[in-house]
Amino acid sequence: MKAADGSEPQKRRAGERAATAVEDGMVVGLGTGSTAAYAIRALGEAVADGLSITGIPTSYQSRALARSVGIELTTLETDLPDIAIDGADQLRLRDGCCIKGGGGAHTREKIVDSAADRCLIVVDETKLATTLDHPVAIELLEAGWPTVQSSLEALGGSVTLREATRKDGPVISDNGNLIADCTGLDDPASLAERIGSLAGIVDHGIFVDIADAVYVGTESDVTIHQVNK
Repeated sequence: MKAADGSEPQKRRAGERAATAVEDGMVVGLGTGSTAAYAIRALGEAVADGLSITGIPTSYQSRALARSVGIELTTLETDLPDIAIDGADQLRLRDGCCIKGGGGAHTREKIVDSAADRCLIVVDETKLATTLDHPVAIELLEAGWPTVQSSLEALGGSVTLREATRKDGPVISDNGNLIADCTGLDDPASLAERIGSLAGIVDHGIFVDIADAVYVGTESDVTIHQVNK
């Protein structure tokens, strides 16, 4: 089965293989998105078979799924993750840089993924790219929208507020902020620090020096790539 946003069998392979890296007693960062969801379900099956773990979800979606499959949850106030498993919208294998935020959860994902001792990124082959050119998700304060828009345009980007479906108005993050999408940035990874310092921006979906390993689901297997930081 081939979906418009990637191969479901490839996603499942990547997510389920990454779940096998989780050991008894670990605190696990639970990413957001369709590929990370396969890892969460696999972890739920392992818990049913006796694995003892606690999870730190990165979104309402991952929290609800984790609860439904029997994973005990905790928070960063209590525990730090030993490992995090998360997906990506686009990823560059040579350095592990990726773009996330298609689901609007990138701020919490970055917090949890950065706090983990090891971060495993799970993707199917359609997410791999030599040049990062996927739209960059921006979480921002409502009051900052005019200045954020002009600042990103000054960097060469074109930015629009993300419109919600089945409701009027913009998408609102789990944190209660606006989500915008920025296109046209030349090598967004090189601009990550500059974008993050712009007044009004809570965080962006450019993940640099966070991934420790990438699990790529293929047509018949999973390839694992270690990231040299």
